Amino acid sequence: MVRTSNERFALAVLTVLVLDQASKLLVLNNLGYAHERVIWDGFFKFVHWGNTGAAWSLFRDNNGLLTIISLVVSAALMMGRKKFAPPTPAGDYTMGMVLGGIVGNTVDRLAHGHVVDFLYFYLRRRSGDELGFPAFNVADSAICVGVFLLLLYSVSAGNDGEAARKTVTGENERQASG
Repeated sequence: MVRTSNERFALAVLTVLVLDQASKLLVLNNLGYAHERVIWDGFFKFVHWGNTGAAWSLFRDNNGLLTIISLVVSAALMMGRKKFAPPTPAGDYTMGMVLGGIVGNTVDRLAHGHVVDFLYFYLRRRSGDELGFPAFNVADSAICVGVFLLLLYSVSAGNDGEAARKTVTGENERQASG
C-alpha cells in the first residue's frame, strides 16, 4: 500500500505517541513516584521521575511556559514541515517522530504537571556513587533521533548544495574569462 506524505507523517506521530504514552502508563501503574527498579545493576534501571524542565532539566520548574512553547513548536512543525524535512518518505517519518515526541511530552505536562521520565542508564563508581545519564522516555528518544536524522540530512544536502554552487561558480568564471 502506497501512503501519502500526510499519511506517513500521521502514522509516525501516532506510533510515537502511542508507544510513549503506553510505556509511561506502565510506569505510572507499576512504579511509585521517585522509586526505581534495577534491571542491570551498575548500568540500567527503570525509574519514575518527573521533569518540569526541558532536556537535562534545563528551565526546571517552568512547566507552563514549556507547555506553551511545545504547543507553538507543534503548530509550526505541522504548518511548515515541508520546509524543514526532506521531500522523501523518510523525511515524513522523521518529522512525525519529532512531532510525536513533542506531543507525548506535552500530554504529560498537561496531565501530570511534569514529563514522566523512566529510562535511566548509569555507571556505578568504586565509591558506590552513580554516574548517570539523565533519565528519559520514548518521546525524548524520538525527538533526539528525529532531530539527528534531520541534521544529518541537512548536512548532506548542504554538501550537495555546495558542490552545485561551486560547479555553477566555476562555469560562471569560465564564461567571464572567455
